[in-house]
Amino acid sequence: MSHPDELLDEAMNLVAEIGEQLRGKGLTVAVAESLTGGKISAQLAAGENSAEWFRGGVTAYQSETKFRVLGVDRGPVVTGEAARQLAVGVRELMGAHAAVAVTGAGGPDPQDGQSVGTVFIGYSSAASEQAEEHHFDGDPEQVVAETTVAALRMLLTGIRGGGSGDGVG
Repeated sequence: MSHPDELLDEAMNLVAEIGEQLRGKGLTVAVAESLTGGKISAQLAAGENSAEWFRGGVTAYQSETKFRVLGVDRGPVVTGEAARQLAVGVRELMGAHAAVAVTGAGGPDPQDGQSVGTVFIGYSSAASEQAEEHHFDGDPEQVVAETTVAALRMLLTGIRGGGSGDGVG
């Protein structure tokens, strides 16, 4: 478990790399957030020349917002499928080339039958869609910080093509 200050530094470094990958290529990203409450968007917006490559984000905290605004199927929202659907929904809504989305049980109580610290991160581009499950320890602040960094990592991996050469270009 990393200290929140270390995670903030890592997030800033990831955002710089994301910006480098997208800048000057006409490629854009978007984000849908639940448990992180806008922290991923704030990190991306602070990136160098982010107005060129960051389309924006939706903080869909309540389940109804996920259903109505981002097209998530009704049912439990702390699932890999919901994370994937959130990423697809925000990518389409914002007209972005790629998107990342997070949903989970940040605490202090479990949600949708998932224990505290269970987080799902979704990624969507024209080339691929995926979701990952993570389990983070700590208080809600720690879970949010870990989730923010993990989502930025997934976004960077996705726009690079995840080693497959697909990317967003």
